[in-house]
Amino acid sequence: MTHALTRASTVGPVVEMARAAGVPVRRLFRDADLPAGLLDRPDSLILLRDQFRLVEGAARMIGDDALPARLSASAGLDGLGPYGRHVMSFPDLGSAISLAYRDYGRLLQASTRMELRVQDGMAVWTYRITAPLTVGRQKNELLALGYMLDVARRFAGSAWAPDRVEIPGRLAGRAAIEDVFACSVRTGAEAAVAFPAEFLDCPAPIRSPKLEDGGTPVPAATDVPAVAGRMVALERLCGRSGASAVAARMGMTVRTLQRRLAERGATFSEVARRADAAEAVALLDQGLSVTETADRLGYSDAAHFSRAFRRWTGLAPSRWSRVRQGFPAFPPPESTITNNKIPIVGK
Repeated sequence: MTHALTRASTVGPVVEMARAAGVPVRRLFRDADLPAGLLDRPDSLILLRDQFRLVEGAARMIGDDALPARLSASAGLDGLGPYGRHVMSFPDLGSAISLAYRDYGRLLQASTRMELRVQDGMAVWTYRITAPLTVGRQKNELLALGYMLDVARRFAGSAWAPDRVEIPGRLAGRAAIEDVFACSVRTGAEAAVAFPAEFLDCPAPIRSPKLEDGGTPVPAATDVPAVAGRMVALERLCGRSGASAVAARMGMTVRTLQRRLAERGATFSEVARRADAAEAVALLDQGLSVTETADRLGYSDAAHFSRAFRRWTGLAPSRWSRVRQGFPAFPPPESTITNNKIPIVGK
């Protein structure tokens, strides 16, 4: 069972297209066991397999095998959030492909490998999910190929067309997908975009500023405390809480989750407290009141939440916004827990 994560922003275009096709969005999310509240939190992290399930379900409900290709072609780089802006900070297509990818796992999605090969005058840009996922895998590859094509067209021009794209396995709706991608689609060992290598020198039409802050980093799939912390927040959006809900989301028993956390020197209660603390800080920084923040986190009253917040930070939440600028950012929930303590950021 893999714990690879991706940003919730990747499901936004899916929902927009599902709505346009008359698909009940709440049913779509329910079938994928994801909360509809993710639409308001694009920087949230979800399991990659849940994203696969959502895209697969949308394609099935709409009855469109080319849906993932249409999604990424329509959303383009804007659908990739911080990573999309990061790509456009490089001077040419070649560096955007080969250098921007170094931050792919941190900014957008874990357990993904991209490579750029140049041989006999042809560039082959490949995409592969390293996690052992099967359901929805090809749909995810089509989604990725659409984004990759948009990257290339940003540098080479909107009329640019690749020599071909490749995708593993038997492909349904090939003609419709070729129409969306505006090129031939062939069977290959990996998802790939192939084009003359000379296009790697195409300069960026307009360069974005260098990305200084891409939001909360995407933790590695092997960092169980970090992943569990993100799942605490996700389960809260589903109206669930506790170790059993998080363990089920991660595909393991509570005992296994506790053992995996202990191997990293953590307990579930510590992970949950850290997740609550980071969420509380984020909500207060967004301008929510103490009462609204307490309600979002599931506290019975503001006083109970205020006492907890003071334990986490050394400050009452009512004072937080007034002094926030004088303290460093609160450690995100995916930070490795050390010495089994919640860090104090101010007194």
